[in-house]
Amino acid sequence: MIIPGIFDELTERGYFEQASHPEELKECLDKERVTFYCGFDATADSLTLGHFVQLMVMKRMQNHGHRPIALLGGGTTMIGDPSARNDMRKVMGVDTIDEFALRFKKQFERFLDFGEDKAIMENNADWLRQLNYLNFMREYGVHFSVNRMLAMDSYKNRLETGLTFFEFGYLLLQSYDFLELNRRYNCKLQIGGSDQWSNIIGGMELIRKTEQKQAYAMTFKLLTTADGKKMGKSQKGAVWLDEEKTTPYEMFQYMRNIDDRDVEKFLLQLTFLPTEECKRLGSFTDERINEGKEILAYEVVKTIHGESKAKEALETSRALFAQKNSIDSMPTEEIDFKGNMGLLNLLRETGLTASNAEARRLVEQGGITVNDEKITDPGYTFTEENFKEGFIILRKGKKIFRKIVKK
Repeated sequence: MIIPGIFDELTERGYFEQASHPEELKECLDKERVTFYCGFDATADSLTLGHFVQLMVMKRMQNHGHRPIALLGGGTTMIGDPSARNDMRKVMGVDTIDEFALRFKKQFERFLDFGEDKAIMENNADWLRQLNYLNFMREYGVHFSVNRMLAMDSYKNRLETGLTFFEFGYLLLQSYDFLELNRRYNCKLQIGGSDQWSNIIGGMELIRKTEQKQAYAMTFKLLTTADGKKMGKSQKGAVWLDEEKTTPYEMFQYMRNIDDRDVEKFLLQLTFLPTEECKRLGSFTDERINEGKEILAYEVVKTIHGESKAKEALETSRALFAQKNSIDSMPTEEIDFKGNMGLLNLLRETGLTASNAEARRLVEQGGITVNDEKITDPGYTFTEENFKEGFIILRKGKKIFRKIVKK
């Protein structure tokens, strides 16, 4: 059964960027079950919080009765999308790509319903890796204008620094994906981030030229913070959906510590809470905004890792917050800080470890936390940015705390 209103919902909650034939697409989504797809190139061994936005859109559309196709990019990853890149992506081995795609597959299954006649999972390696170059170029290459391709941002921005013919073919392959899925499943809509607009339009036009059928494109805003940074980046790098790479607690703390200005937007796009509630929680300009942050963190971790791990992360966070409220009674160490200091040296100087070797082992085993962020890199170095509050909280294990103040 189709539940009308998904186009308006995606717009109201801040996902929507642009669409081809928007009024026609809106009417189509309200009246018929639409098979749509979103592609994910297997460039890492886990999806990230940035991918989570696309997964939320796919889940919302599935909840309205539409059929999603999660497309693993086992074929396109062998080239790599030049969009939003300053240089060519590292060429990855086939075995690595296949392993990463398998990990993506397991993560998709946590979010979408792949039951009978529900969501579909495909891998474009199944058709791209066996293409005959000459036949492909004769049949499909003739439909692409080099002049138009060079005018696209994904290519134009690379002309000065260098664009290889290897990458130039990416648009053709992604366009062919759309055509292949249209032939197999009558897939008539491709969705993606705003940086994918040119690639998606290429597929839509290829379907029109070869099949004489109408297809649609829809893209969504990339999730950025109030200061313009990509959402999902921490001091340690990406925030991963794999809990072995980013623990549920670390994800909770990342969401809990966002800028006040981002609360409403992230509640709208990263949770299934009612729109009115998201706006209410994000409207506060005093300490009540922290309620929205905590609810946001809980809901995100619950959706990604399950309710029990969300509750555990919430309880741990509250316990540490209570400890921080007793910060005046926390053991305090003064250090002679000269602008930077290695973590191993700090652990030794504060007496938390007896030697650098012990400190290294403790860090690598995940036993050290700095201001609620677990540090596993023995080469981590403190800078003035770490001491912007005048101190840092260093935790060894679960119970040993030190307030570190610079002289």
